[in-house]
Formats: sequence, structure tokens, C-alpha cells
Amino acid sequence: MKPTKKTRRIDHAERLIAAPLVDVFAAFTSAAKLAIWLPPEGATGTFEHVDLRAGGGFLMRLTFDDADVETKSDDDSDVVEVYIPTLDDGRLVVWQVEFESDDPRFSGTMEMHWYLSRQSGGTLVTIDAHHVPPGISAKDHVAGLNSSLANLAGVVEGGP
Repeated sequence: MKPTKKTRRIDHAERLIAAPLVDVFAAFTSAAKLAIWLPPEGATGTFEHVDLRAGGGFLMRLTFDDADVETKSDDDSDVVEVYIPTLDDGRLVVWQVEFESDDPRFSGTMEMHWYLSRQSGGTLVTIDAHHVPPGISAKDHVAGLNSSLANLAGVVEGGP
């Protein structure tokens, strides 16, 4: 895969999650929880390998239910490889993300910065995705980020 020039685009989403910061952070370091909350609506995630610590990473296959979704890796899925350079004690998680694709529009390394901060009523989770590949529409990406945040809330907020 040929590297492309890094884009300056940053996609952003945030959500106040009604759960303690320690519980939200734990959802980043549990393979079982991450497999549930990370895939956006309409997708399921399976790990091909997983090591959720600083210096580790994971390879996840996202399989989409809708045949009309444009995928990057094959007919119905995206394969993403993630390196985790930073896992800062419940405050910051940094992922360097590469999509498995022959399409140069999806090449390069996207950096996702997940900021966690205690707020009245829970934990504010803010995600900034830097150097988003140009093949990913900003509208679809922000919708996917918000969907993942909603899933994260569902995993950690508890309920009935």
C-alpha cells in the first residue's frame, strides 16, 4: 500500500456518559466490551488478535449487515489494524488506525484521540480523529463515531 499525503481533516464527536471514569476506561481495556461497543450500528466486530495495553493493539474485522455499505477490505467488511501508543491511566487513549484496503483513498494512518474527563453526572468522552482518509465521508464518519459512543454508553451505564 502506497502512503498518501496526510489529510488535515479532524472528525469530532463527544458524549456525556452516565458512568464513572474508571468504568468507561475499563471498556477500552476489555476485549469483550470493546467488541460490543466499537462497531457502529449495523456492524459486528470480531478480533483476529487483541492486546489492549500501551504498546499493544488489535486487528478487528467489522462485518456490515447492509450490503449497500461501501466497505474497504472486501464485499461486506472492513479490516482495521490498530496500534495503541498511549493508554494514559483513564485520561487519554490514542489509537493509530490503518484500514486494510487496496484503494488509495483509504490508505495512511488515522490517529484517534479518545479523551476521558470526569464531569458532573458521569464521564465526558471526546473523540478526535486526525488524518482521516479522504475515502471516508465526514458525515458517515461522525455518524459512526456517535454510534460507537452510544454503544459505549449502553455497555457502561448499566440499566435493566
